[in-house]
Order: sequence, then structure tokens, then C-alpha cells
Amino acid sequence: MPEHMDDFFDADSWGASGDPSHGRIPPKPPKSRREMRKRRRRKQRRRLRAMVFALVVIVVIAAAGYFSYVKLKAWSNEQRQSSTQISDYPGPGYGKVQFTVETGDDAPTVAKKLVTAGVVKTQDAFTSAVTANASTLYPGTYSLKLHMDAQSVVTILSDPSKASGFLEIRSGERVSDIVADASSLTKIGESEFTTVIKSGGTGILPPEAGGKFEGWLEPGTYDVKSQKSAASILKLIVDKRIDKLNSLDVPTGAQRERILVISSIAESEVNSNDYYGKVARVIINRLNKGMNLGMDTTVAYGLGIKASQLTDAMLADKSNPYNTRVNAGLPPGPISNPGDDAILAAMNPPAGDWLYFVTTNLQTGETKFATTEDEFWKIRNEYKDTNKNAN
Repeated sequence: MPEHMDDFFDADSWGASGDPSHGRIPPKPPKSRREMRKRRRRKQRRRLRAMVFALVVIVVIAAAGYFSYVKLKAWSNEQRQSSTQISDYPGPGYGKVQFTVETGDDAPTVAKKLVTAGVVKTQDAFTSAVTANASTLYPGTYSLKLHMDAQSVVTILSDPSKASGFLEIRSGERVSDIVADASSLTKIGESEFTTVIKSGGTGILPPEAGGKFEGWLEPGTYDVKSQKSAASILKLIVDKRIDKLNSLDVPTGAQRERILVISSIAESEVNSNDYYGKVARVIINRLNKGMNLGMDTTVAYGLGIKASQLTDAMLADKSNPYNTRVNAGLPPGPISNPGDDAILAAMNPPAGDWLYFVTTNLQTGETKFATTEDEFWKIRNEYKDTNKNAN
């Protein structure tokens, strides 16, 4: 007897319906159990081969799908890169466009404005060029063209020398220089600025300024073309100065004006953050000892000239209220518009007993400080030797 009755009714041996009446001759029954076992093994091998074949088919299909995906992704990236390249104008462009970068505009903001103005084709082309070159975009009005390539636009907007329409106030500049620049940019006559300045700045300056604009104009970049008058321009700049002094915690009232005077002298004398504090200390030490300040820069300011233009007669002229060689105490007001570093140094000068200083190297700005008159003459001679050798 067979061990499994199913062996006698194998569907593979009887046809699709298992019905022996379909014209096929049923298989002969096995002669022995050994033959039955052979049949079972053959059946198992057939099933195993079918499973292996199915697995191979699945693997082949999966591999084909993966490689198709990789190729499709690569093609998509190529198309995307191609699209990015195509999205930029070839340049150099045509026509003329006046384009303004406002103070505080970032690259995406500028890019959007450029697209609207028809200068560049896409925002991505411009921002990518800015990022690739780590460029800084400067405020101002620039002359551009229509349909420029993004890189050329970035090159122009990152060069402040090509900007116009924005007033740049630098640390240490005098009001007279600032007014001249503002007038040139806006076509507002210098006389209008002079009228406001001579009137004492009513409604513009704080009381501690004593009616003097010097020292109260904050260094920075200003869109003066958007202003309609000299008074509005000066008020804009003075308001920025007051905001900055408040943010630096500069004492108010007479003490604020005193700090501006000291820092303006330091800014004019050395123009270097390495020495602002020490110069401020020299000024304070001299005042405490009742010594005249003896600063050539203050004398020159009172005469409206540069220190290099001073003569012996000018240095002896006591009628100049800014002549600290012959007049005791601080000058009657600041002699420039100092920057943050000089102001902070005047507020917190380093400890020291210095009474003299000399810029020994005019090319490098190296300045040396002394506590006695003998030391002063030594570094003064060093200055003369260095200057002679330089010539």
C-alpha cells in the first residue's frame, strides 16, 4: 500500500480537471515504495526549480527597476542643471537701467527687484552667483543694462565705487566734507545746508550739542536722494547718531558732548583702534594736570585746514578757540564725527600715566607714548629720522 493516497491522484498526472475521461491515459500506479519516493523527489525538485526561477525573475525585474531609477534620476539632475544654466541671460545686455540697492536689502530681495526690472532672467541665477563668490552687495544706485548675465551684475553691485545716490559718511570726517558730498549727490545747494547749520539746528540737534553739528553726524550709508531738503537729510543722520549713542550707553547731557569731543580728537590724531584709548588717556591726564592739550588737529580744525598746512603763526594764534596749544581745556566742540571704536575708547580709556604721544611712522601709523618730556623728545627724534629715511 502506498503511504500517501495523494500519490495516486496527482493532478499533474491526470489533467487539468483531474478527470480521467478527458482522453488522457492515467499513469500507471507505482510498482514500489521506492518508485513513489522517486516521484515525490521529482515533484519537489520541480517545485524548487519553479521557486528558484520565480526568484530569479523577481531579482532581474528589481535590478532593472533600480538601474532605471538611477538613470532617470541622473537624467532629471542633468535636466535641472541644464534648466538652471538656461535660466540666465548670456549677456552683456543692452540699453540702460538705473537700479537702486537699498540699505538693508539682502540678496533675495535684490534678486527679485532685478528680475522685475528686466536686468537678470531669474532670481536663482543671481543668488547663486552671489553665494558662489561670497559677494557683499552695497547700497547705492548703479547703472546696469537689460538682460545682463547674473555674474556681471553681482560684480557691479559688489563694487561700492560704482554706486551713486547714497551718501557715505566715514569715521573722522568733518561736517564740511559731508555737506559737500550730500550736496553733490542731491543737487541741493550747499548754501541750504549752511543755512540749517548756522541756524543752530533747531528741531534737529539735542540741547547738549550746543547748536553745533560737528560730532553729531553718524558714520554710515544714507539714501539722501529720497530726502527733499537739507534739513531732512541732516535730521536723518543726527537721529541715527542719537540712536547709536543710546545703544552704546553713552551718558547723556554735557558728559555726552565731552565724550564726543575727546573721541573726535582721538579719531583725528591717530585714526586707529590700537591707539584711541591711549590718546583719550593722554587728553584726560593733561586736563587733570592743568596742561594744555597741544593738539595740532584741533588748531587745524578751527582754521578749516589740514594739520599739515599749519604754520608757526597759526599755532601761536590765540584767537582761534580751537587752538589747544595756547588755550587751556578742551576745544569748544568736537572736531570730527568719531566712530564707535573711538567713542567706546573715550568712555573707557586704559589706565596709564602717559602725557605725550608721537606717530613715529606716517606710513604704518605706528604711534608711541611717553610719560616724561625727555621720552617725548626721543620718540620725536625717531619720527624725524623715520620721515627723513622715508623721503
